[in-house]
Amino acid sequence: MSVRFTAKARRGIVALTAAAGLVIGVAGCSGGDGGGDDKKPDSTRSASRESGSNPSAQEGQSETPLAELKGSSGLILQITSAQRDSAGGFVTVSGNIKNDGAQRITIPPAVRGDETEILRHGMSLGGATLIDGKEKKRYYVLRDTDGRPLTTTGFSSIRPGESVAVFMQFPAPPASTTDVTFQLPTFASGTIQVSG
Repeated sequence: MSVRFTAKARRGIVALTAAAGLVIGVAGCSGGDGGGDDKKPDSTRSASRESGSNPSAQEGQSETPLAELKGSSGLILQITSAQRDSAGGFVTVSGNIKNDGAQRITIPPAVRGDETEILRHGMSLGGATLIDGKEKKRYYVLRDTDGRPLTTTGFSSIRPGESVAVFMQFPAPPASTTDVTFQLPTFASGTIQVSG
């Protein structure tokens, strides 16, 4: 009698385990993600991982770069937008730094600039400036209340063929100024058009 009871109990446990497995499997397949259409490709993670930038700073970029500036060791900076925020009084310059070489390139420390307050916060594009030739003014990267530059931070090197999305925020020149010269240490200078 106990052998028959043990066999029934085993069959019951096996059936219960199989049913639980099916329920979990069905729940895992449905997952509430709308059939998988909402999943983002893995490639979108790499830029934000290395750049530390806010993705919203990349909105409004045009397909054709405003400027393409050559840097050292095969680095290229493509500036894709320079958008004025009239309410906030700043300009956000967005783009990509690409390694056009065949080997991994370490970002030159000179792109941080040489101001002690910016250097304390690690790798950034804090050395970037905008020059308004019309008003004869130079604009430096803005900083938050702790002295951190309002720019992409936390990257150190770029693999061959890889691009890193970058941004920098500057005080806005007067509304009458549309063309400014962008400068970043170790890169060529270029004229870009401010929109907005």
